[in-house]
Amino acid sequence: MNWYIKVLQNYANFKGRARRREYWMFALMNFVFTLCAIFVDNVSGLTFEDLNYGIFSVLYSLFVFIPSLSVSVRRLHDVGKSGWMILVSLIPLVGAIWLIILFCTDSEPNTNIYGLNPKE
Repeated sequence: MNWYIKVLQNYANFKGRARRREYWMFALMNFVFTLCAIFVDNVSGLTFEDLNYGIFSVLYSLFVFIPSLSVSVRRLHDVGKSGWMILVSLIPLVGAIWLIILFCTDSEPNTNIYGLNPKE
């Protein structure tokens, strides 16, 4: 939970580096909270027509959009890639697979052009 809060506190920080643990713990908590929002939408009957999500899940998605983007860019910085590599996700299937590989890659061991290694 601390990693999730840390990302939310650095919501507009696109500089520096983010460890694998920071990124993946945020992704896990984001997934859990998204499921909870969808559950609340379905229980309360606030879903949109023929969809499983509603107003709570849309508001939550808007709330975490910028923090998700910033932690993704910082994760790319940690492996030595530019934040603009996030646009690779626009390539169908291959882009998403490439980003997952980059997000799973270990950090560059030393200082790179984006800052100090967060593991040190």
